[in-house]
Formats: sequence, C-alpha cells, structure tokens
Amino acid sequence: MQPAYIDTYYSRTAATSEHYPQARGRIEADVCIVGGGLAGLTAALKLTRSGRKVVLLEAQRVAWGASGRNGGFVSAGYATGLAAIERRTGPDQARELFRLSMEGVEIVRNNIQELGIEDAQPEPGIAKALRYDSRGALQAASERQQREFGLQIRYLPRDEVRALFVSPKYHEAVLDEGAFHFHPLNYGRALAREASRLGASIHEHSPVMAAELDGVRKIVRTKEAEVVAEHVVFATGGYTGGVLPALKRAFLPIATYVLLTEQAPELVQSAIRTQAAILDDRRAGDYYRLVDGGNRILWGGRITTRTTDPRDIAALLRREMVTTYPQLTSLKVEIAWSGLMSYARHLMPQIGQWKPGVWYCTAFGGHGMNTTAIGGTVIAEGIAGENDRYRLFAPFDLAWNGGIFGRTAVQLTYWSYQAADAAREFRSR
Repeated sequence: MQPAYIDTYYSRTAATSEHYPQARGRIEADVCIVGGGLAGLTAALKLTRSGRKVVLLEAQRVAWGASGRNGGFVSAGYATGLAAIERRTGPDQARELFRLSMEGVEIVRNNIQELGIEDAQPEPGIAKALRYDSRGALQAASERQQREFGLQIRYLPRDEVRALFVSPKYHEAVLDEGAFHFHPLNYGRALAREASRLGASIHEHSPVMAAELDGVRKIVRTKEAEVVAEHVVFATGGYTGGVLPALKRAFLPIATYVLLTEQAPELVQSAIRTQAAILDDRRAGDYYRLVDGGNRILWGGRITTRTTDPRDIAALLRREMVTTYPQLTSLKVEIAWSGLMSYARHLMPQIGQWKPGVWYCTAFGGHGMNTTAIGGTVIAEGIAGENDRYRLFAPFDLAWNGGIFGRTAVQLTYWSYQAADAAREFRSR
C-alpha cells in the first residue's frame, strides 16, 4: 500500500493545497473519468469546456502519481523513436503521430499561458546529451527533424557541450529550444482548479472498486458512491487496479527514482552552467535540471520492474551524479523519492476505445508530459464527436504485457541496454 503523502520537491513547493471531497451517493454524469493524473485532468477540462457533465474519481490526490513527481520535461516525441513507430504504422502515420506529440507540448504551453499558471515555473530548453561520438549521426538526425517537423533544434559540438555541462562524460548534444521544463504538480493542480471552476465534479480518495460497462449507461462504484455515465474514461497509470482487466494486463508498472540535492549554488553551478534541462541519451539514462533558482539539482534516473523501493534510493542516484560530475562529490542529497510509470511493451501510449462508451488513456511512461496532454485531448474529442484522431494510436493497442515473463524480459532488456551503453562509452574515451 502506497502512502497517501509522498515527500518530493514538488510537494514541498506546491503553490496550493486544494482538497476535493470523497465521492458519495448516486451521481449522474455524461462522462466519468477514472484517474486524476494529467491525462484525466486534461480530458476533464476539455470535456467540461464543451458542456459535458464530468465526474473525475481519483484514488489518492490530484496528480499524486507519476504526473506530480516526475522530471518535468516537456518535449516532442514518445518513449520510443520515430523509426520504431514507422515500422509499425508506415511513414505517413508515424509523421502524424509525431506532429501530435508536438501538439501536446503546445497544449501544455498554452494552458500555462491562458490559465496564468505562473507557479508552473516553465524554463526553456532541453538538451539531449551523448556520452560517445556519434560520428555525425546526431547532427544528421537533428537536421532531419528540423526539415520535416520544424523543431527548434540546435546541434552542440563537444567544446560547447562541455562549457555548459562541465563533465568529461559528454561528447555532443542537441538543444531543443522549443521544449521546456516545469513544475508538474502545480500544473496538474491548476488544471483541476479550472475544471472544477467550470463545473466538473472532482473527487479525491475515491478509488474505484467495481464497474459495470456493458450497458448504454455505465456504472462505476467506489466504496461510498455510484456514478452513472454514458462514457467512462480509464486514465490511470502505474498504480492501475484490476477494475478493467484488459487494461491491467496491457502495461507494466516500471519504477524510476529522483533526488533533490541540498542548496549549494556555487557548487551546483560549477558543474551545470545552463538553465536548460539535460537528458542523457542512454536508454533509461539520467535526466536532471537546476531548480530553486539554480541553487539545487533535481536528478532522476534508473528504471526497474521492482515496484518496492530499494533500501537507499539516494545513494543509487547520487553515485550516478558524482560519476558524471566528480566536482559534486561533497554535494549532499536532501530527499529522494520514487514513482511508478506505466509502460506498454511497444513503448507507446495506449489511447483508444475498448468498447462503445469505454475509453482508455494510459501507458505514458518515459515521455508523459506532452503525451498525457494529447491523450486526454484526443479522447475528449472522440467523446464529443469532434473527430476520431484517437484512432491514430490503434496500432498500439492493449497488447498483453507478458505477465511475469514480460517483467523479466523488460529487466533483462534494460540490463542489456546498460551494457551496450557502457561499451559504446568506453570506445569513445
């Protein structure tokens, strides 16, 4: 059982502390959304704006799971690369999907601007850094994305990289100047406030216990309430229960870890001399950025299929940080935390309609800030009858996750990626 409160940088610096009541009694709605993360909140806001009566049920607190304790990176793309998407869909549909991922970035940016979410604290720029010499491949790939999609990407050669990230590990990078990083918990809570202001009924501490999904009017039950709605949207993530077995079988809960350093501005800025966030190119590699006005580092990394916390999360991550930046050896860790993401085997979001009136919007692990935005948007569009863009994700359906064998395969694959990354890095020394 996960605790109701998780001590993170975001919970410590949350701008507000709204609480929403537990669901009670019989509630009639047009749409019932299960899950109060960023996908569910985005859908709730859009549907409420279109005049639908929306009820949202959250088992813990709004944005309590991965939505409110991640790295806060908002950039185009998915957890898998464009080439892998093309192999499954063909080039034309792959390009449409990539443009949707770009639209997701703009949805988040526009929400911050239009709702005046200053506490989201957006900072421009995300750099993707390599620990090896790609021999021109990185620059060629960035030029292709500039040509095909108009991304604001700038290639950084070795000298410029090491002037910004003072580490002997990095060889080259690309800086996405159109991407940004932000405070995801403040953003999520602001979406909830606006949806609630417009009439959505949001209920916290209301886990769904059962659902009857075959009739025209669906029934969703919590311990104290019964919600009757024409549409039900399952927008849960790594903490998904077994109410919809097809969904539970279709993703793997994957843990990742984050730490926050002590406040030490001079030491921190001796290593990282940019406000841009940094994403290590290694598979499931490090991701980190300056927070608190450049006084601290928020550092994340590592993944595992183990859903219980290791004994010392901070020591595991700190070792990665100090190996990358030896000058940070004396920098202390203040807090560390974990979170469960949901991953499908194909590494793409699972977005679609399971049966008439029953929708799913999940598996955003590894690239969730933009994809939750577009996922919630296209599901809301489908329910409202505006379009059927959600069908673009049909090739990435609720495929079986492989059960215990799937978890084993994922862990072995991760270890093999780590070995390959280490070998490539060694050859570039």
